[in-house]
Amino acid sequence: MKIMEAVPNISEGKDPKIIAACAQAARQACAQAKLLHTDSNPDANRTVLTLAGTPEGVRRAAFALMQTATRLIDMRLQHGAHPRLGAVDVCPFVPVAGMTLAEATEQARLLGQEAAEQLGIPVYFYEANARQENRKNLAFIRRGEYESLPQKLAELPPDLGPREFSPHVAKTGAVVIGARNFLLAFNVSLNTQDTAAAKEIAGVLREKNGGLPAVKAIGWLMPGYQAAQVSFNLTDFHKTGLAQVFEACRREAEARGLSVTGSELIGLAPQEALAAAGRFYLPDCQDTHTLLRQAVLRLGLNKIRPFHLRERILEFRLQEELQQGK
Repeated sequence: MKIMEAVPNISEGKDPKIIAACAQAARQACAQAKLLHTDSNPDANRTVLTLAGTPEGVRRAAFALMQTATRLIDMRLQHGAHPRLGAVDVCPFVPVAGMTLAEATEQARLLGQEAAEQLGIPVYFYEANARQENRKNLAFIRRGEYESLPQKLAELPPDLGPREFSPHVAKTGAVVIGARNFLLAFNVSLNTQDTAAAKEIAGVLREKNGGLPAVKAIGWLMPGYQAAQVSFNLTDFHKTGLAQVFEACRREAEARGLSVTGSELIGLAPQEALAAAGRFYLPDCQDTHTLLRQAVLRLGLNKIRPFHLRERILEFRLQEELQQGK
């Protein structure tokens, strides 16, 4: 059976009615796609939703979510800590089982076409769908964020959809779509509200500055946690895993007279990503559940907000949904 994951990120993390409407649209769109997880943050003003199922089913669910989000979210009024370009900021497709990245790329192309033609949204393709090398990088496309869109549409035209900053586009913003392999969004909290320190640590650890391989990082303030965070994207956890990032962040914090107070994973993670983190701390352990529990403990994943393995491991959630569907 072919299984694909979609991780649409919407630019709304405060209004529970809008978040619920977007989730419901995805949930009702297709029986062959399941909504596995919803992760909202009011300070970031962002919600990350995780869908999984058949490739076509997931694409249909992602489109339904996009249709609802662009109707309910007005980017002219949207502000938050997280960088964003549109009501649905980014929608990656990830091959999970029985399919290739090329097949996920085709589904992403079809979603982009539907978004441009049926919803009138400017569409930028990234990662495996990028039509130019520099557009593989989400940060390159999103530079300047929504506020830069009037100029961006002219200077960096979208791959599909309108190129004018019309009243409709002013409301919806643009969307970035593409296929990629697993990415882990991982935030580490510091015992300070000084964003300068978080940004400095992010600058040291991000790959493009000579830091950790396959790691992107920014620093920001999360008022709800009363803490600055270093926010990481691990684009290949086999090259640099959660534990390596956490320990590197700890060392950089301590070098500045600070300490880390916990961490959080955004969305779902593959079991192996957490097992590998547990193995970093218990290299001789062979028991998977012990490794998973060790990862939660040593990374401080329960210190910022509750973290339940059954709810946050992709394979566990998929298995649960498949069993319910029998």
